[in-house]
Amino acid sequence: MTASFSLLAATDFSAPARHALERAAQLAAAHPGTQLTLTHIVSASMLARLRGLMRDEAPAMEARAADETQQALTELATRLSTQYACPIDTRLSLGSALDAITDLADELPADLLVMGARGANFVREFLLGSTTERVLSRTRRPVLAVKHRPQGAYRRVLVPVDFSVHAVAAAQTAHRWLPDAEIILLHAYEVDIESTLRFAGISDEQVHQYRARAREDALYSMAQFVARLSIPAGQLTRHVVHGAPTLRILEHEQSLDVDLIAMGKHGQSTLEELLLGSVTKHVLAYCSSDVLVAGHPV
Repeated sequence: MTASFSLLAATDFSAPARHALERAAQLAAAHPGTQLTLTHIVSASMLARLRGLMRDEAPAMEARAADETQQALTELATRLSTQYACPIDTRLSLGSALDAITDLADELPADLLVMGARGANFVREFLLGSTTERVLSRTRRPVLAVKHRPQGAYRRVLVPVDFSVHAVAAAQTAHRWLPDAEIILLHAYEVDIESTLRFAGISDEQVHQYRARAREDALYSMAQFVARLSIPAGQLTRHVVHGAPTLRILEHEQSLDVDLIAMGKHGQSTLEELLLGSVTKHVLAYCSSDVLVAGHPV
């Protein structure tokens, strides 16, 4: 594939962030001509606390901290550029991580934002939500949340499908970045009123009939969904299963041995387009694989 892209990878110099940088460099190397930018955000609130504590010495300490951080960022870029044979820029910014990362992604503009799923302050993030989650809620751009050090190119990608434009965007984005990977489409269907039917005394046989009808509808919708994709049929596998989406996604992640899950930011029921949907949020939190969250559909 010869198309060139712009990649932005954010780091706080933690181990999860280093894994994200390696994955970003690997993706850049797989797409010749891609420009990868590494960024680190110096916290404005941290500098404000430093000024309050150090007073007259603060300017000199700020300058030294900026120099040392830029040096560390440059060394990272040099090592990755040599290892993966791809051009890498660096950008050091001041402000809040959320604002600075999303603003820089728009400025470049980045075709993909790569971040560690968790950062250095794991306990705080567990309570308040990770920077990656908050960036996902803010940006319209695709975000790759990396959980593990890359062992090789992504081979099998699980794409949960609810037949929305967001699911189309997820499948297309995954194929755009990983043109040789197998794309596994998974739809989990439920009979909305199944529990009500049982309480109403409807027989098991009738409930199964409703479920069979729901499966037929889902298979038909899956065929229509596939027709909307520009992915070779030989790279697509379809699974239609009964059950709660989050549970079935996590089960199939393990049973199908996938190494990436690609999802829309939310599904058909979300009213606010920039909110992170509950299924996506739960999968991001509990899955073992890296997660690609597609940007806003165009």
